[in-house]
Amino acid sequence: MFKQISSPQNPAIKRLLQLQEKSRNRKKEGLFIVEGIREIQLALKGDFQISELFFCDELHPAEQISGLLKIGNKPEITEISSDIYNKLAYRGSTEGLIAVFKTKEPNLENLQLNKNDNLLILVAEAPEKPGNIGALLRTSDAAKADAVLIANPKTDLYNPNIIRSSVGGVFTNKIAMASTTEIIAYLKDLDVAIYAAALQASKNYVEVDFTGSSAIVVGTEATGLSEEWRRNSTQNIIIPMQGEIDSMNVSVAAGILIFEAKRQRGF
Repeated sequence: MFKQISSPQNPAIKRLLQLQEKSRNRKKEGLFIVEGIREIQLALKGDFQISELFFCDELHPAEQISGLLKIGNKPEITEISSDIYNKLAYRGSTEGLIAVFKTKEPNLENLQLNKNDNLLILVAEAPEKPGNIGALLRTSDAAKADAVLIANPKTDLYNPNIIRSSVGGVFTNKIAMASTTEIIAYLKDLDVAIYAAALQASKNYVEVDFTGSSAIVVGTEATGLSEEWRRNSTQNIIIPMQGEIDSMNVSVAAGILIFEAKRQRGF
């Protein structure tokens, strides 16, 4: 028999809301929230440790719980009412499951990339919008890039909006967050060529050879990349645009560039 919670005022529910809404609570407790069957399964497959699972029996019957948890450790399981689930759920149509996972430190040291491999890395400097970060992670997953590096991050990786917009890409990619200076030094140590998407002294991206170990670096739509990236790039690259609007969504630009690299590598 599972523990049951029916009151939204229960301290456990208030704690879940705090984990959802406040980055400092996630950092302090080392925990974050994952909603939905697909995302929970991807987190488990990605070796994230689940500590608690909350389910709404009307949406996800109790007898289906054991099948979900075939991999990973056994969490504390609690049944919640539909009112509580609707209060907690970010998405309108989900499967009645909310889990609490332990965070992993997204450090460069934890990536364990091999210098001898022909690496393809996506770097984003100071992305602010969770939706853009999520889209970048989806792009990286689709291209099967070796890692995603976020320079000078403006939000924590376990923001629920990032998890939702990445459709679980937070769990399928190797990800690290660090300063621009640290990431540049890391890439140089791995002998990875740096291709910075910038207007200054740039070359058309289709004229660049991405077949060796490469890092494709994109900045924000508003300010682009910092001078530090432009100074340290192997080659600045540009996507020629023919319309009147001189900016492109960062995740779209990243997709164009990273799939050109994949095309050159024969996928």
